[in-house]
Amino acid sequence: MNFSEILNKKKKNKMEVNQNPENTEQNEMLNKTETGENEVSDGLEEGSEESNSENMESPVSDEDKLKAESTEWQNKYLRLYAEFDNFKRRTSKERLELLQIAGKDVISDLLTVLDDFERAQKSIETATDVVAVKEGITLVQHKLKGILNHKGLKEMESIGKEFDADLHEGITSIPAPTAGMKGKVIDELEKGYLLNDKVIRFAKVIIGA
Repeated sequence: MNFSEILNKKKKNKMEVNQNPENTEQNEMLNKTETGENEVSDGLEEGSEESNSENMESPVSDEDKLKAESTEWQNKYLRLYAEFDNFKRRTSKERLELLQIAGKDVISDLLTVLDDFERAQKSIETATDVVAVKEGITLVQHKLKGILNHKGLKEMESIGKEFDADLHEGITSIPAPTAGMKGKVIDELEKGYLLNDKVIRFAKVIIGA
């Protein structure tokens, strides 16, 4: 059998295969089977990759969560402590400054009274009218009392009142002139004062016995 005969035979076999429907169906089924197998294989490979990825991203343990929460609370505590420390320092500074200038307004108002006293002193040196000098000093005194009253200062009224240890300081006692004056303030050696209804100086008094 020469070469041309062999080539013709192969062509003839190929044409028979293409013309046979059974062979065609078998070839299609074979191709589908191979395609399905390839898809299953690809699916298995993808599932394996996803499984490996999930294994790599393992869930956080309870111990790690507790450590993270502990660190967070510790940071919050440190920030809060720092803020409180700054607040305490700031308020301490403000309180100190307030104490240093607390009497500023009172002193500023009293400066005018000081000026009046200096003018009165100069007038006394050359004054011939004693009555006018007394009147001037009385006016200065009233001005001083007015300023102090405006700042909340109030004189205690002690004479004839029942002795009160919360207001009075008993210096001595003498026989009461009447039975009704026993245990009451007969005389006052030094006035007591209240500042905004709080005692800043006790009245020194003599008590009837």
